[in-house]
Amino acid sequence: MSKLEAILSQEVEAEIQAILEEAKTKAEALREEAGAEAKALLEGRRRALEAAFQAALRRAESAGELLLSTARAEAKGEVLTAVRAKALEALKALPQKPEWPEVVRKLALEALSAVAEPEALATHPENLPHLEALAKERGLELLADPSLRLGVRAMGKGGKTRVENALESRLERAWDALSSQVAQALWG
Repeated sequence: MSKLEAILSQEVEAEIQAILEEAKTKAEALREEAGAEAKALLEGRRRALEAAFQAALRRAESAGELLLSTARAEAKGEVLTAVRAKALEALKALPQKPEWPEVVRKLALEALSAVAEPEALATHPENLPHLEALAKERGLELLADPSLRLGVRAMGKGGKTRVENALESRLERAWDALSSQVAQALWG
């Protein structure tokens, strides 16, 4: 080989080495850039998954709280229904109590006070003996009405005015206020 060939061979070899070095440097830079992009992409994906997980967790907690609230409300409703049934049961037991004649008399007086010109008083047949004296005293006709077990009905002249005063209907009218008091007493 000639000297010229040796020099050219050396220069080519040096150029090949320089190209290889540059290629290695570029490859390393590309690898690092790709690694950084992959790391950033993974970090972004991790944050997105974490955010999605937190959102799903909040939704699940909200759904759980809603289910719990619904279950509590239903349970409270059942308790209030049971209390109402017990109250009605206690009212239905009143006619067997010694104070019943006075209770039915007070119901009659309240009903009569709401009628301008009372003419008659109706009540359950079992209650008639308790109201005979009042009817006689006021000059009222006393009528039997089996539907009025726990109350009375006062009727005005000509039957145009009627006022019913029965414990069951009073419980119905007062239940909203009573149930809120019962709920307050039970659950604060």
